[in-house]
Amino acid sequence: MVDVKATVSKEEWETRVDLAAFYRTIPYFGWDDLIFTHISAKVPGTEDHFLINPYGFLFEEITASNLVKVDLKGKIISETNNFINPAGFTIHSAIHEAREDAHCIVHLHSNDGVAIASLKDGLLPLSQTGMLVRSQIAYHDYEGVALFEDEKERLVQDLGDNKLMILRNHGTLAMGNNVAEAFTNIYFLEKACTYQVRAMAGKLDLNDPSNDAIETTRQQGEGSTGMAAALVWPAVRRKMERLDPSFMN
Repeated sequence: MVDVKATVSKEEWETRVDLAAFYRTIPYFGWDDLIFTHISAKVPGTEDHFLINPYGFLFEEITASNLVKVDLKGKIISETNNFINPAGFTIHSAIHEAREDAHCIVHLHSNDGVAIASLKDGLLPLSQTGMLVRSQIAYHDYEGVALFEDEKERLVQDLGDNKLMILRNHGTLAMGNNVAEAFTNIYFLEKACTYQVRAMAGKLDLNDPSNDAIETTRQQGEGSTGMAAALVWPAVRRKMERLDPSFMN
């Protein structure tokens, strides 16, 4: 076994611990899909090195040490016996390469996220949370399992300058300037999806807010993600440490 902590910079190790904690939140909130989906983070001080989960591990097994370091082509550049899922890295590498602000990207196949991704109208402004995030969401049409290089260009074009995306018939995606922002973005997107699924499941008349209320909520939410992330993520990470601090190894 390689002592990863002793072979990487302090900054990379801190990113590894944060990213491993992020992975542990996914099963905690019920967003996991066995060994599938990914969260990736840029290695500090590098232009094209990223950390991602080893393929074949449940998210509850992810630790700072077993994260795999790769370049933009998906080539493994860390000393490890593990490998990665090429389908997942196609999506992540496309966004990391195109967006300098994409320091952390999370893609999920959650129950409610996939349900909303399967609706023609996507996310509706039914809940306050939905109104906060709806204008920030991009959509990308389903093209099959993300294995082909030529899909990258269309994915990036559809994302534009947004930080949230619904991959139609597939799942959800969020990015951030750091782990804290990416977590906060995906949390609010997933909550909005859950609220909508539950509201629609009642098969009763839905209460549509006024356009003025939707616009006011949108404006109130602008620019607040960074502040929320600065408060939310430390609290969530403390929770993960209390539940099982093994991710820090």
